[in-house]
Amino acid sequence: MGGGTARILQRVDDIDWDHWVPTEWANLCFIIRDGQVLLIRKKRGLGAGKMNGPGGRNEPGETAEAAAIRETREEIGVIPTGLEQVGELFFQFLDGYRLHVTVFAASGCIGDPVETDEAKPYWTPITAIPYDEMWQDDPHWLPLLLSRKRFRGFFLFDGERLLSHRVTT
Repeated sequence: MGGGTARILQRVDDIDWDHWVPTEWANLCFIIRDGQVLLIRKKRGLGAGKMNGPGGRNEPGETAEAAAIRETREEIGVIPTGLEQVGELFFQFLDGYRLHVTVFAASGCIGDPVETDEAKPYWTPITAIPYDEMWQDDPHWLPLLLSRKRFRGFFLFDGERLLSHRVTT
């Protein structure tokens, strides 16, 4: 085997997370109030067509919290309030892409959600979250966020298919 031969990743535990460096940093923001969570259907970018929380990539020099506020405002026209960082997600894709996501819960928002060219917002009862329309990792950590339990999730994906995961609290 030559020096350029890469080991094929099959499980999340095959990854040296202590030395793992993301390709990009991003954020998600879930506004939770009155037994509902504000979800969006993404119209473009990574995860287009899927339901998720508002969020996106952090800009250079921007904190994760500032990016979450900016992205939520840009995507659905509201400013989240009562923001609390609840989790971190680490995504390794077989194509080499590596994404670190800081996950926030918000207790409210200023303004009313509006559809934009990036996303369509939906207030969804917490008891009726459409996991079948979301990324395959979401059922493993979103219930923790909804109960405000701190978590870290590690995920290995092949495209949109979840191969392996580990979530710690």
